[in-house]
Amino acid sequence: MNKKKGNLYIVTGPSGAGKGTVLGRVLAEMDNVFLSVSATTRQPREGEKHGVNYYFVTHDEFRQMIEQDRLLEHAEYVGNFYGTPAAPVDEMLNAGKDVVLEIEVQGALIVKGKRPDATLIFIVPPSFDVLASRLRSRGTESEEVVQRRLMKARSECAQMDAYDYIVINDQLDDAVHDLSSIIRAGRCRRGSVALNLFD
Repeated sequence: MNKKKGNLYIVTGPSGAGKGTVLGRVLAEMDNVFLSVSATTRQPREGEKHGVNYYFVTHDEFRQMIEQDRLLEHAEYVGNFYGTPAAPVDEMLNAGKDVVLEIEVQGALIVKGKRPDATLIFIVPPSFDVLASRLRSRGTESEEVVQRRLMKARSECAQMDAYDYIVINDQLDDAVHDLSSIIRAGRCRRGSVALNLFD
C-alpha cells in the first residue's frame, strides 16, 4: 500500500488565533507534512526569516510574480499583499507529501475554487475577547492596527460556513490534537492511498 498524491490543507483564522503556534506543533509532530511559505510585501517581524516564515518581497517583485502567473493565489490584507507560490506546492503534492497553506479567507476561497479537493480548516480562539487580548499582548502594533485586525476578524469569522472543519484554539494541546487528527483522517480518505491488494 503506497501513498499517492499528497493532500492539500488550507488553514485560516483571524490574526491572533494562534494559527502559527498550532501549526508549528503539528509540523514538529507529524512526518510528511510541508508548510507552504507565502510571499508578502509586509516588513518582517522580529525573529522572522526570509524563506522560512515568508518570502519578503517588494511591491514591484510581487507584481512581477502575478504577471508571470507564479502564484496560486494572492490577496491584499491590512495594506500589504500576500500570495502562495504555486511551484513548491505542486512539487510537494506530486511527491506524495501533504501540504498546508496558512492563508487568509479570500485566498483560501480562491484556492478552493482552483483545487476543489483541498480541505479548508478554520482556527478560532474561544471568544472575541480572548482574541483582542492576544492581539494587544503582542505589543508590536498600535491600537489603531489592532482595531483594524479585530474588524477584519469579524468579517473573516462570518465566512466560517465555507470551511470543512473548525478548530477552537482554547487549550493548545487540544487544538494540536484536533488539527493532527484532521490530517491523519485525510490520509485514510479513499483516493489518498494506492491499494495493491489484488495485484
